[in-house]
Amino acid sequence: MAILSTILVGLIVGAIAKLLMPGKDPGGFIVTILLGIAGALIASYVGQALGWYTPGQPAGWIMSIVGAMILLLLYRLFFKRKQ
Repeated sequence: MAILSTILVGLIVGAIAKLLMPGKDPGGFIVTILLGIAGALIASYVGQALGWYTPGQPAGWIMSIVGAMILLLLYRLFFKRKQ
C-alpha cells in the first residue's frame, strides 16, 4: 500500500509542478510521477539539512512541489531544445 500511495502522491506533486511551471515539459505521466517522487525526496533532504524536518520526516506538500519545480528548472537549463 505504501508504494501505491507514493506513486499517487508523486503523480499529484509532479502534475502540480508542471502546471505551475510555464512552458513545454518532457514526458508523460510516468515522468510526471518520477518528477514528483524525486521532488519530494529532494525537499526532504534539503529540509533535513536546514533543520526544518527531523531525520526520517518526509517533506510536506508545498516543499515537495517546490522540489519538483526545482528539478524541472534544472532539466530545462541542462537540456535546452534548439528550435
